[in-house]
Amino acid sequence: MAKIEAVLVVGGGVAGLTAAAALHRQGFTTELVERQPTWHALGAGFLVQGNGMRMLRSLGLAAYVEKAGAVVRRWQFCDEQGNALSETDLAVLWGDAGPCVGIERSELQRALLPGIAGLRCRLGTSITSLAQDDRCVSVGFSDGSAADYDLVVGADGIRSTVRALTLTTAAPSDLGAMNWRSIAPIRPAGLAALEMHLGDGCMFGLVPVGDGRTYGFAYVVQPRFRDPPAGRLERLRDRFATFGGRVQEYLAALECDDQVICSAMEWMALGHWHAGRVVLVGDAAHASSPMMGQGGCMAMEDAYVLAEELREAATVEGALVSYVGRRKPRVEWVQQQSMAVGASLTIPPAARNAAVREQANEAMQARFGPLVPAP
Repeated sequence: MAKIEAVLVVGGGVAGLTAAAALHRQGFTTELVERQPTWHALGAGFLVQGNGMRMLRSLGLAAYVEKAGAVVRRWQFCDEQGNALSETDLAVLWGDAGPCVGIERSELQRALLPGIAGLRCRLGTSITSLAQDDRCVSVGFSDGSAADYDLVVGADGIRSTVRALTLTTAAPSDLGAMNWRSIAPIRPAGLAALEMHLGDGCMFGLVPVGDGRTYGFAYVVQPRFRDPPAGRLERLRDRFATFGGRVQEYLAALECDDQVICSAMEWMALGHWHAGRVVLVGDAAHASSPMMGQGGCMAMEDAYVLAEELREAATVEGALVSYVGRRKPRVEWVQQQSMAVGASLTIPPAARNAAVREQANEAMQARFGPLVPAP
């Protein structure tokens, strides 16, 4: 085991909570800081796919997630009117890795908190400085305090402060698409699978989550713009007015603009994920297009592999080199495949839908198959 007395995890989202839980489980003294003053999950919904559930099972957290969410057994691609073009059996796809579970972000965060029970967690605190030598990392915090750590893990998302202070100030790259996400308090009639309704340069997805609710996500290929909260729901309804019944039922169940989160889609590709005793996990290192729904699952895998390498390696440097070597090919595959799925939305619908009917199930196997073996 690498000689580590104290680890700081920066960020309290999926990446940070699973990283802290994995490190703690391997016997490392771990502290977590989160800039939000409360445990407040950002985002709407989440599909924890089989490879993510495998990681949560290893952390003793899978049962919490299954209880709070809804097991999703099939993945369908549909045309704009909701007619099925293809269907993939997710139990067959993922095998023994684990089930796929649709869950609200807030419920997922709540399900992950038992993994850090007993750890020192400082909410409402951000980092302001990092300085390191070959022995430790000195960290300054927004409350004026400072402390030294043997390792700092940047799990603070696509606009990572840790990354900016240690590796690069380069901004994420624009994907040329916009995304709207929300949770509706209903389950559209007949919805029993993840459904991706494909339109002309756009897509609307529906995922069952817990308590009879539904996660909806819209993706439109277009230049970035600011969609102000006022009137956002009505504009979203107008944009997808030509879509079929389940999408319309979902949108009709939303009641106010505040239920809809909107953002431009971005991605991050770094040559280096670590510098000295500072390392990145999750979106801080490799944010991706959302079209495979693998961002959070990749963060969970990062957490597990990093903790495992730190346990097995003799030095911190050796552990971090091995961690990146194990993770980088896998996340680059996800980035490439996710962008390919997004690009398919620009194909004329008739030609694309015909290809989906003929090839989608085989394409799903080819796309996700490399993720079925443990990382």
